[in-house]
Amino acid sequence: MSERKALVILAEGFEEMEAIGPIDLMRRAGVEVTIASQTGNLQVTGRGKIILQADCALEEVIENDYDLIVLPGGPGHTRLRLDRKVIERLRRQEASGRLIGAICAAPAVLFEAGLLEDRSYTAHFSVENELTRMQTDKPVVTDNRVVTSRGAGTATEFALELVKLLKSPKKAEEIARSIHYGPASNT
Repeated sequence: MSERKALVILAEGFEEMEAIGPIDLMRRAGVEVTIASQTGNLQVTGRGKIILQADCALEEVIENDYDLIVLPGGPGHTRLRLDRKVIERLRRQEASGRLIGAICAAPAVLFEAGLLEDRSYTAHFSVENELTRMQTDKPVVTDNRVVTSRGAGTATEFALELVKLLKSPKKAEEIARSIHYGPASNT
């Protein structure tokens, strides 16, 4: 299998755990992850004032093909939601049949792009008034190549689902075991 590629888009105010967890676990699984700054500034500050170094500006890679695009949540999701280039890129990703992942409040960006209609999804309770059909009984929901998750506390499960879909269930179990996550850690 050729190396799988993922794009993680960071906006100022992103939720650190929701970005770093998936980046780390996908890289452990052998996924080529590109971290792109929506602002163009390679140093992006998260909600907890942790600065993450992006690999590039989003405008440099927005036209590239990726197997997966990931949107971390946090207050920064509103910046992504207002960015027409991000909305159009997500629509192209969905039209091409490739994966999209959004966690916490970031499913609201998918809602803005019209990608949640006729799909099951979940999100953070802070966007519950707008995303009225979200499932609240599952930490991660996958429906037709769109993966959504509740928030920072579900970031590991979200990341492992992305690994499972990009690589294989076996690889996701291997990564889970290596980090002592859940039932897989007991083997």
